[in-house]
Amino acid sequence: MPAGRRPTVRAKHAASLIVLRFVNDEPHMLMGMRGAKHRFMPNRLVFPGGRVDRADLTAPVGSPLSEATERALRKNTNPALARGLAAAAARELHEETGLSLGHPPRLDTLHYLARAVTPPGLPIRFNARFLVVEERHTGGELGGDGELDGLRFYGMNEARALALALPTRRVLERLLVWIAMPPQERDTVLNTPVLLRDRGWTME
Repeated sequence: MPAGRRPTVRAKHAASLIVLRFVNDEPHMLMGMRGAKHRFMPNRLVFPGGRVDRADLTAPVGSPLSEATERALRKNTNPALARGLAAAAARELHEETGLSLGHPPRLDTLHYLARAVTPPGLPIRFNARFLVVEERHTGGELGGDGELDGLRFYGMNEARALALALPTRRVLERLLVWIAMPPQERDTVLNTPVLLRDRGWTME
């Protein structure tokens, strides 16, 4: 390896969950600010989420993924990890926000939206899948473990006017496209995502 060149860090599997509600026809997403001490995207507005733990691969669930969502998640993984990604998203939602998909969580209400991989050369990398769930499928009171500051539902216009990290902005753009589709087409169209390279990020 050339002197001064960092070794490539393998991207860790992660999942984020977009909780979606509509107010006067405008989409609102549950988001919070990562603190300044976080090593990855500090001081950035993000969706609830985090890395997949080994326990997520075998965690009990209240219902399996829908066929379309599982098929989309398995494009770059295997059946166990596809399920583990969804379980991780549900777990992180409950830990960080207090909201729940049930105990054990129901996974059949989740929709696949996008994937983003942190550019090579960075010390921390994630292979993150973004899932969507409508707020009506969640329960509990908003609170969580305090990891996300300013935790609340942000309107689409408000969120896009902020200084968002590039992948977050691209995911919101993808979400708008997804919302505009007829419900019966959302999962089928996005099962064949388009691969994009944007400032080093791999996004689909």
